[in-house]
Amino acid sequence: MRIPNHIGIIPDGNRRWAEKNGLSKEQGYGKGLYPGLALYRLCKEIGVKEITFYGFTQDNTKRPAIQVQSFQKACVDAVKILAQEEDANLLVIGNTNSPMFPKELLPYTERTRIGEGKIKLNFLVNYGLEWDLSYIIQMVKENTPKAKQITKYLFSSDISRIDLIIRWGGRRRLSGLLPVQSVYADFYVIDDYWPDFKEQHFYDALQWYQQQDITLGG
Repeated sequence: MRIPNHIGIIPDGNRRWAEKNGLSKEQGYGKGLYPGLALYRLCKEIGVKEITFYGFTQDNTKRPAIQVQSFQKACVDAVKILAQEEDANLLVIGNTNSPMFPKELLPYTERTRIGEGKIKLNFLVNYGLEWDLSYIIQMVKENTPKAKQITKYLFSSDISRIDLIIRWGGRRRLSGLLPVQSVYADFYVIDDYWPDFKEQHFYDALQWYQQQDITLGG
């Protein structure tokens, strides 16, 4: 089996899952914690080298305050669980200058080795493309001649190219997940909501990936 080096995860459908189960929308976010842990362990078991989880975007913070607080807490709890229970080479990346970035995650905005740290794990928290490109935008405005090395000026430059993106919740869109690193990613969509995660979802995605013609444009 061809194992993708880097998998991007979009854990969508938390609010819709909550409403379907008679809960308020904000109660759906916490239900995604242990699916994330289970998926991380599966990736580690089969030899995936890097995983990126989409926490929340800067655009997501326009939602009602009670929902924002809930997904902020879910991101903090997810990182705490991983830091206590797993091995990872952890990086939390997002706009730390914004009050929307959880201060509890600031220690992890430099890549942090936890345990043996065999697998790179990235969390996108308060992430946005304009923020990621801000250095490059400034260089363009100043006509700075550094185009040959331009990707090193991304805030996300430590994150490698994504091979496979798996999205739960049925939506057929990238939603701003690391557009530079996702340029050649294969995109697999699962209609089930993220809190209804099953191991078979992951295995089905891997099986589908085997059938893709990976040429990287060549």
